[in-house]
Amino acid sequence: MIISLIAAIGKNNAIGVGGKLPWNLPADMKYFRETTKGHPVIMGRKTFESISHPLPNRQNIVITRDKNYKAEGIEIVHSLEEALALFPRGTLGNDEEIFVIGGSEIYRAALPHANRLYITEVDASPAGDAFFPEWNRNEWKEVAREAYEPDEKNSLSYVFIEYERII
Repeated sequence: MIISLIAAIGKNNAIGVGGKLPWNLPADMKYFRETTKGHPVIMGRKTFESISHPLPNRQNIVITRDKNYKAEGIEIVHSLEEALALFPRGTLGNDEEIFVIGGSEIYRAALPHANRLYITEVDASPAGDAFFPEWNRNEWKEVAREAYEPDEKNSLSYVFIEYERII
């Protein structure tokens, strides 16, 4: 089983402001959709509520401290460990990926367990109130990179980078 984090990150590590993404990059949303489709996704309650519905074609697992939280179309757990326990070793296969999709607290908890990172580096430093955790790049090897300039739909430069853990 591969545990992957996927996030779009500003130069200042911002990932969100006021429960929303701090930019409008349709290409990144398409990349996210295509990369995570068919795979389980783990997210925090705030991230789920910002999306406002379960993501289609994915098993949606929401982590919340609220023992009474209820929502349709999702599995509710109360810790990252409980979320990962839904996938006992061997049940998904070695090549099966689980995606952690946010927010800040969930990324921070999941980073030590991650095997792969899908990072969209956005050429902006927006004001943010949610940030991707600091991570030691020496523990990771870049395995893929695609850079894009602004166009008629995407107003900012961005780079899709995939990393695999080496340590």
